[in-house]
Amino acid sequence: MKLNSSFVYYQLDGQTVIVPTTGAQFHGLVQGNKTLAAIVDCLSSETTEQNIVDNLCARFDGDRAVIEADVREAIQNFREIGAIDE
Repeated sequence: MKLNSSFVYYQLDGQTVIVPTTGAQFHGLVQGNKTLAAIVDCLSSETTEQNIVDNLCARFDGDRAVIEADVREAIQNFREIGAIDE
């Protein structure tokens, strides 16, 4: 899976902002924290949910089960707005 090319992201004052470009079905903004930024960074190239979880576990000090749930929820939300290419 990978972030759909119709979406761009950037950091703004400590927040991650994901914006659809022309051609995206979704019309809105997605905002998140550094965890979302790490997930989106992983999605900038072809990856798997498991690779994202492993990456976040290496970067952040947290319970693996909580990280897995956060990643699963973020990916599901991205799928719902068409931001993921699979």
